[in-house]
Amino acid sequence: MKIGITCYPTYGGSGVVATELGKKLAERGNEIHFISYALPYRLSTFEANIYFHEVDVLQYPLFEYPPYSLSLASKMAEVIEYQNLDLLHVHYAIPHATSAFLAQQLLTDRNFKFITTLHGTDITLLGSDPSFFKITKFSIEKSAGVTAVSDYLKKETEKVFKIKNEIKVIPNFIPFNITTPLNREELRQRFVQEDEFIITHISNFRPLKRISDIIPIAKKVLEKHKIKVLMVGDGPDRYKAEEKCRQFGICDKVIFLGKQDKITDILSITDISLFPSASESFGLAPLESMAYGIPCITTNAGGLPEVNIHGKTGYNVEVGDIEEFARCIDTLLSDRDLRQTIGHAAAESSRSRFSADKVIPEYIDYYKRIIGA
Repeated sequence: MKIGITCYPTYGGSGVVATELGKKLAERGNEIHFISYALPYRLSTFEANIYFHEVDVLQYPLFEYPPYSLSLASKMAEVIEYQNLDLLHVHYAIPHATSAFLAQQLLTDRNFKFITTLHGTDITLLGSDPSFFKITKFSIEKSAGVTAVSDYLKKETEKVFKIKNEIKVIPNFIPFNITTPLNREELRQRFVQEDEFIITHISNFRPLKRISDIIPIAKKVLEKHKIKVLMVGDGPDRYKAEEKCRQFGICDKVIFLGKQDKITDILSITDISLFPSASESFGLAPLESMAYGIPCITTNAGGLPEVNIHGKTGYNVEVGDIEEFARCIDTLLSDRDLRQTIGHAAAESSRSRFSADKVIPEYIDYYKRIIGA
């Protein structure tokens, strides 16, 4: 098949999944055309069967804000027509599904179809805003196919928008090969002494991630255990968390690493992963941790319980419950056998339910179904 993919190309779970999906499809002999304003960062090297089409946004004095959605629609139509695409797969309803619909209207002589994958904030934040509600609902309903990354997100979309379309749940998948670096012990020694544990958090540091909760949790755990907390990522709430570290006097125990490309190296040295999010439609970062056999402590918000099974692969805690987060960490750090048992279960669960070999065929079957229909 010849498939177009549009996603946000920068750091973020949806961009990672969309890019890795394209790469896996290309490995299986499909021709993939990425259409976006920048090269997805996971496409930093040449990949066979993958092509990139950059969207040029017009800079015009009368436009206070460049009309990216219109430029994207025009580029989509161009690529569909001249590359003879079979299907367009867009990630996020706003603005990508809207642009796809406009592109479809430009190609009136073709029976062209597009599908939309919902990742979360396009529904929970943008879609629920009154100024975007109707256009979001319209764009979803004009899609020939709609997928959601979790059962929670499917139900939330149906509840909020009263969507008539069938929404198929196709979950995210582990977006990398699981390897252990040869210099693992050397990496670990960069951060901790032999008797210290590593707790890791990975996110884009938006308010939704509640990263400031991690600091009082760490302070409480430090009363019983020697730990270092690795904060991986960057975003608007980083300053608040750093300020709280100074207030609590634990700046030497919490290390802010910023954005990192080699997440797998960090996961290979992690003992526990911590995610106190207020909401998650799926939870890609917890899944990545679980794939490395790391017990995860997450909230029970959104789709997280579908990924992290309470009491088996880790623990789910009420949002904002600092005491319970600290208690769960203490339980795991105090019992090596329990930590290993849960870690093994996390690895087995993630690889059996969310491997690329399981999920990619679901997308391929869905593509064929939509094209055939």
